[in-house]
Amino acid sequence: MNAVFAHPDALWSVSIWAVLCLAAALLWWPKARSAVYLLLGAVAVAGLIRGLFDPPALLSFALLGLAAWLVLPARPKGARIAGHGLFVLVAFALGLHLMPGFNNPQLISELRLTPDAAPMSLYLNFDKPLAGFWLLLCWPLLRRFGEGAQPVAASLAAGLIGAILVAVVCLSLALALNAVAWAPKWPAFGALWALNNLLLVALTEEAMFRGYLQQALQQRWSEVRHGPVYATFVAALAFGLVHAGGGWRWVLMATLAGLVYGWAYRKGGLLGAVLAHFGLNLIHFTAFTYPMLA
Repeated sequence: MNAVFAHPDALWSVSIWAVLCLAAALLWWPKARSAVYLLLGAVAVAGLIRGLFDPPALLSFALLGLAAWLVLPARPKGARIAGHGLFVLVAFALGLHLMPGFNNPQLISELRLTPDAAPMSLYLNFDKPLAGFWLLLCWPLLRRFGEGAQPVAASLAAGLIGAILVAVVCLSLALALNAVAWAPKWPAFGALWALNNLLLVALTEEAMFRGYLQQALQQRWSEVRHGPVYATFVAALAFGLVHAGGGWRWVLMATLAGLVYGWAYRKGGLLGAVLAHFGLNLIHFTAFTYPMLA
């Protein structure tokens, strides 16, 4: 691990990634919107200079910019629908690493955190988080915090309760299905993994599935009895299905987790959902086999 970080290219990659993390942290402060754009611009320029991006990566920025313009309230309904369709296509392509021009650095390759674990790798992804940035900057319906007189307190409470609940349910099921075992640990790269998972992975996934999909369905079904519950179930099922690569066990556990994240979003906004999501991931990473038993 130390040899990896001693390499100059790795140090540059982590430095540029740290700027992206700072931009993600500032997304929660509406007055810092201009700073977020400046930091994203700095990441794009530095990434091009250091080879993290090739020129074709600018296509993703351009398409997201076009989608943002198309979904403006002043645009005709047809243009707004096209904008959302374009965003969804680009977002999923970014999430599957199909958009050209991104050379996401791999800091860890085929490492077994415990002798019985499947090998894991750690990439610093610069493509997938762009969808999360788009949503927090361009999707006005997304609720960042909980409702009430103390919205941040409501978000923190929803996130903590959600994290405990989802950890008990999903990790108990994972133990019963022999997907993981008890394996407490804290590897040397734990802090980097945690920052990446909180600010880029959990944020992007919750912005997409809860802040975008679930919120849109809740609005559409606002007059339907139990509409918010249906919206939560649909978003959770979609979240489970994108984990199909891990097999039926991970689809089941991700769907159950999505139900809890959906509850946390309804009670505590995006912050509540992100904290619940990160809480499960952190407990899984530190206390159980990660990513799964071999």
